[in-house]
Amino acid sequence: MTPEFSRPFRLDELGGAPRSIAIDADESERAALAERFDLIGLDRLEATAELVRDGEVVIATGKLQAEVVQACVASGEPVPAVIVETFTLRFVPLRAVDDPDEEMELAESDLDEIFYEGSAIDLGEAVAQTLALALDPFPRAPDADDKLRQAGVIGEEDAGPFAALKALKDKL
Repeated sequence: MTPEFSRPFRLDELGGAPRSIAIDADESERAALAERFDLIGLDRLEATAELVRDGEVVIATGKLQAEVVQACVASGEPVPAVIVETFTLRFVPLRAVDDPDEEMELAESDLDEIFYEGSAIDLGEAVAQTLALALDPFPRAPDADDKLRQAGVIGEEDAGPFAALKALKDKL
């Protein structure tokens, strides 16, 4: 299956000198990514990167910029956001891994490794994954607390023993 935002770069076209790249997702790619990441909308996704090849390893250093609209976790209302995320990714051939299914401990420097197969890396998919990690996992609209209160949901401050004491005090 080809990713929604595929931008492959062949290793034999990348030399040891840094290569500057700029990519952006078109309307259909953004729509497909919005569906994949359960977004209301993805109005912009672009990235700039510098690719440097060192043998079979490729280092990509860059920045992605996106305009997203997520659904508020409390009310479902649209929550627009601008995401600007810098990244450093290390593309490593899959065959360099002994057993890709084996659980292994990762050092902090290993957390941004992406495994690839064949003779090309996919910077577009890597940018899409970086975007997914940068999304707010619990987006909230500014008026979410008010809407929850109107729906009868009590907040943390209104629950528990101190809230019960406050309610008794208010009756006096």
